[in-house]
Parts: sequence; C-alpha cells; structure tokens
Amino acid sequence: MTKNLARALLCAIAAALLAPHAGAGDGPPLKVAFVYVSPVGDAGWTFQHDLGRRAMEKALGDKVRTTIVESVAEGPDAERVMRDLARQGNKLIFATSFGYLEPALRVAADFPQVKFEQAGGYKTAPNLNTYNARYYEARYLAGLLAGKVSKTGVAGYVAGFAVPEVIQGINAFALGMRAVNPKAVVKVVWLDTWFDPPREREAALTLIHQGADVLTNHSASTAVVQAAEEKGVGVIAYQSDMRSIAPHAQLTAITHEWGGYYTKVARSVRDGTWRVKPVWGGMKDGFVKLAPFNASVPKNVAAFVEQREADIVAGRLHPFAGRIVDRDGRVRNEGGVMPDAQIATMNWFVPGVVGSLPQR
Repeated sequence: MTKNLARALLCAIAAALLAPHAGAGDGPPLKVAFVYVSPVGDAGWTFQHDLGRRAMEKALGDKVRTTIVESVAEGPDAERVMRDLARQGNKLIFATSFGYLEPALRVAADFPQVKFEQAGGYKTAPNLNTYNARYYEARYLAGLLAGKVSKTGVAGYVAGFAVPEVIQGINAFALGMRAVNPKAVVKVVWLDTWFDPPREREAALTLIHQGADVLTNHSASTAVVQAAEEKGVGVIAYQSDMRSIAPHAQLTAITHEWGGYYTKVARSVRDGTWRVKPVWGGMKDGFVKLAPFNASVPKNVAAFVEQREADIVAGRLHPFAGRIVDRDGRVRNEGGVMPDAQIATMNWFVPGVVGSLPQR
C-alpha cells in the first residue's frame, strides 16, 4: 500500500512538472499607463488614444489594468508624471505626444524594466519604441475632396507646431487639392500649441475671413469643426469623426485607430516578445481611416475619393511620388516614391501652400 501511494505521488509530481504551463498570460494583470497631452474629452487626439486604450481593455480583459493621466504638458511635467507611473509599478507606458520623446528617453534610462511606447518620435532606446501613422495618406484624400467641393479654391489649415508630421499633412493636402484644381491654395495658420480651443477657433475664423470655404486642422480640440458648423463652411475633421458636433459642415473625417496596435503591444509585453521596432502604419494597416461622407458630397466625388483610397491601400498610389518641387522651385523628389527618411524629416512646403514655415 505504501509503495503504491509513493508511486502515485511521484507520478502526480511528474505530471505536474511535465504539464504545459499557462505561461505569463495567466499571471497578474499587466499595469499599463497612458500619458495624454490634453483632456480626454469626447473627440480629438487624446480621445482617439483613449478609445484605443478602451479597445485594448476590452480585448485583454483582466490581463491588463490601465491608468491614465490627462493634460500633461510636454517637458518637465511629462518627465515627472512618467517617473511616478514607473514607480507605481506600470510595466508599459504609452507617451502619446510628440513632445514627450525626450522626457520618455530620460525616464526609460532610469527604469530599464519598464517598456515605453512613444507616439511620433524619431529616437529609440533599449526599452523605448516609437510608433506613428501615415496620416498624410488620408490628408491627400482630404485634399482631393476639398479640391472637388471648394467653390473659392481656398482651403484653411489650422496647424499646431511645424514638426515634420504636420508639414507632411499640409503638403499632402495641398498636393491632393491641386491634383484636381491646379490653382487651389491652402492657407496655414500656426498655433504654436496642440490644444487651445479659443486660439483654434480664432485661427479658423481668420481663415474663413480670408476666403477659405473648406477647413481642416492639426490640433487637439473640436474648436475648428465647431467654427465651421457655425459659419456654414465645409470641414474635414481630424482625429475623430465629429458628425455629432458638425452634422452639416463635416464632409468626412480623418480618424485615428489605435485599438489594434495597443492590444498587440500589451500582448507582446505580457508574453515577453516585445521588441524595439519603430512602427509607421498607414491606411492598409488600419491606423488611419476616412469617416463616412456627408450626404452633401456628390456621389461621383465620393466614388472618386474612395477609388483613390483603394489605390493607396493597394500600393498603387503614394502622395509623395513622382517629381515633386517645393514652393521655392527646388526639386525634392525626381521620381518614384520619396524615401521614408525624406518624408520623416520634411521641413518645406509644396506650391500652393500659403503661410510662413517656422523653424524648430
């Protein structure tokens, strides 16, 4: 009897040792933090990142536990917040603004066990990766639409900072607009901030007074869209679908979709496969989408833009391809698709863009 019990016990121990383990996926929840440059609100840049966070939570359930910190200024405040989050045991921190790069790099150096993902940056570290979207693809499509529907041939562009991502969007929009109306112009007003609703509204009104009958923006609030609705001009919203805010003015919207990426990253941290590999996803990756067209957009125009969208997704069309000359006459691309390295450092305007180009 004793021998049989001992044998049974040994077999049980061996079975437990040899059985497949559930692995890291069944461990405690991964603590994930998100740092936001503005309030979450109900639309805009931060709202879209938070939608991505919520989608990640829905996909992973109790495998993750998230924390958010809103309205964190770029610079010392961002560094302080990220240090606090790392000390609190967060093992993955998403720094969701361009100006968070340097603070994130400093904090990452002091917390090598924490993984950092920074939006829009151009430097990495052993535990810091960067990610971004090719917003310029949808900006080109937005320009096509603006060129087709504008009666004045003037579009207004409210822009935050003169960083390459913003300049790419302005140039792609202008190239799209002038592809269907060679005389079209895109007037730019700089904010020198990402989020300041009163200044965003003031810039939008200035552009309307200068003849713009279609607006778009690269800023973080809904102010430009609200101004367009109030003044009866068209608007191509950015970041979020803002039909509920501008049911008449919004022609379409360029939306940011982060849920799939955030879920993938969190899974990779949990299972130990996370690696530093900068990501620059486009429309084919689902990072950027166009919202449904307003009923006021003629069906043939909608079909035209949709076909060009399909061409971009299939790789048949690239906004920065062929011979491209800047507005000073300098050839920036002789032919073929412009290399990513040149797009990523863009600091010049194409013909048709009206406005200064501050140097950072």
